[in-house]
Amino acid sequence: MAQNDRVVVGIDVAKNKMDACIRAASQRRTFESSAQGRRQLISWLRKHKATTAVMEASGGYERDWAKVLREAGLEVRIVDPKRVRSFARSAGRLAKNDAIDAEMIAWFAETFGEAPAQAYDADREQLLYIVNARQALVDVQTELQNRNEHSLPDVVQKVQARLLKRIALELAKLEAAIAAMISATAHFAELAEIIESVPGLGKGTSAGLIAAMPELGQVSNKVAAALLGVAPYDDDSGKRRGERQIKGGRRKVRNLFYMACLGAATLHNPVLKAFYRRLIAKGKEKKVALVACMRKLIVILNIMIGRGEKWDASRYPVG
Repeated sequence: MAQNDRVVVGIDVAKNKMDACIRAASQRRTFESSAQGRRQLISWLRKHKATTAVMEASGGYERDWAKVLREAGLEVRIVDPKRVRSFARSAGRLAKNDAIDAEMIAWFAETFGEAPAQAYDADREQLLYIVNARQALVDVQTELQNRNEHSLPDVVQKVQARLLKRIALELAKLEAAIAAMISATAHFAELAEIIESVPGLGKGTSAGLIAAMPELGQVSNKVAAALLGVAPYDDDSGKRRGERQIKGGRRKVRNLFYMACLGAATLHNPVLKAFYRRLIAKGKEKKVALVACMRKLIVILNIMIGRGEKWDASRYPVG
């Protein structure tokens, strides 16, 4: 669809309602979060010939609306709220309420319409829910384990031990569900085989990448690094040359990938290990060197998935 043929509706979703704005038609309306409200929204959008719905990620409230919109044939884009607020500030729009937010989302989408929506994949969305639930349990497990490092009364230690045992059981169930879903879904299984062929990347990292980075293999290497949040950005002004910084990206999958790369770069992956050591020898701080390894590895994965190839150390020199 040509850019000029698109009619964008900006949508701001709350728990009990949503606000919609079609700037091209100077139309704004509020709809309740109910079956009737959703029917009214679709009827209103069809009347004004909307083609693309754009909304912010809003803690899950957007999912039911997105499903309804996709079923009605609209392209749906979920955008980063921070980008929309930055756009609003740059435009001098400091006021904020639901109706204004819907308008700003629409304006943002019209201005930055170059990134098409990913094709909706219900299986991937389901996998993402399970992967996120597993990671939330891992975080609780880690917190409890860290508490056990300190001297605690016996009764507290026993409670925490029981909790840790229960968490381990529930983690095993989630991990089994993740493995079963990947095995039963052909394109997931193919991706897992490629990702897990990389020394140092296991099933947890593989599942996280499949669920949270569906763009891998379909975008440029620069975009892949930016999506993960490991692309360096300049910080220069006039004659001043600041340190390059990484910004944005998908925090949860970046944290997961960080831990995997830590093991790969220091123990398990000869290519990454040589690259990491070379950077350290040049005087790079360990964390800086590790982020560089993350960037190198996500680019390698992007290439591998794009080509449908498994790991081959001879293809990826240290340089």
